[in-house]
Amino acid sequence: MTLFTKDLIAVAQSPLAHWLTSLPAQLQQWQQQQQHGELPKWLRCVAQLPQLEPTAVALGATVSVLNDSISDGQQQRIKGLLMQLTPWRKGPFNLHGVQIDTEWRSDFKWQRVAPHIGDLSGQQVLDVGCGSGYHLWRMLESGAEQVWGIDPGQLFMAQFMAVRSFMPTDLQARAHWFPLGIEDMPELKAFDTVFSMGVLYHRRSPIDFLTQLKAQLKQGGQLVLETLVVTGDEQTVLVPGETYAKMRNVWFIPSTKALLHWLERCGFKNARVVDENVTSLAEQRATEWMPGQSLVDFLDPHDTSKTIEGYPAPLRAVIIANT
Repeated sequence: MTLFTKDLIAVAQSPLAHWLTSLPAQLQQWQQQQQHGELPKWLRCVAQLPQLEPTAVALGATVSVLNDSISDGQQQRIKGLLMQLTPWRKGPFNLHGVQIDTEWRSDFKWQRVAPHIGDLSGQQVLDVGCGSGYHLWRMLESGAEQVWGIDPGQLFMAQFMAVRSFMPTDLQARAHWFPLGIEDMPELKAFDTVFSMGVLYHRRSPIDFLTQLKAQLKQGGQLVLETLVVTGDEQTVLVPGETYAKMRNVWFIPSTKALLHWLERCGFKNARVVDENVTSLAEQRATEWMPGQSLVDFLDPHDTSKTIEGYPAPLRAVIIANT
């Protein structure tokens, strides 16, 4: 378990120590399973990144790590290795002068979320479906003591490991990532805040998913839920056909009123909608670091208020709820 040894030590030294009753065995099982065919290459790329002592770190809109004395050759080597980890979907990052312009301007989402989450100082924070971990660094910026990301995506894991390898030791020790889904999590009831951003509509059973999120929160904790929604009343839920905006794994898109009702049924308290926003072509687009199709290709070319299938274009909401 050399990939996760330091992270397991961090678990043991945290209020999450009871997670060790299941986590090491899960990680061992994961390492014994059939992995993505590209994973060894991705991990080699991470291992070959030059280790440079950072002279400046900023966990702002662009998560940045800089070294004043980096050579052109080192910078080109970093870019070449990081390009082997494409597509980069969540960011942006500036890693020793290499600007990773990701598909999503995830800082836009954070600007909508951050004013409503309160002070994270001293908190244990979980991000479910964290991708490459961009928001984990923003959570640390907001004062979290430890941030824990889970996501089954192995390319995302390599991207997170690459970014973390450039961070100073103190930040490396506070940011963690495990290749797990929420269904792999025991009922820890230990996190002060749980984030789930861009995941709910991918779940076949949204009620089970909300219940699983609640099981991770301590009493009085907060859930930060960001997801696709549609307009409508408490009974309105869009169940797309084979695809929604060319995504095949979209199952349920509720109205905000329906979602608030679901949260209440699951036992959450004080659920409230704090933001709604139509996804713009500036927020999600193809770039050098994600050269495939993106939002512009998923919308009706004659009416961008609709998806290519004729459904309402992506509308995203942020909901805060408590246990």
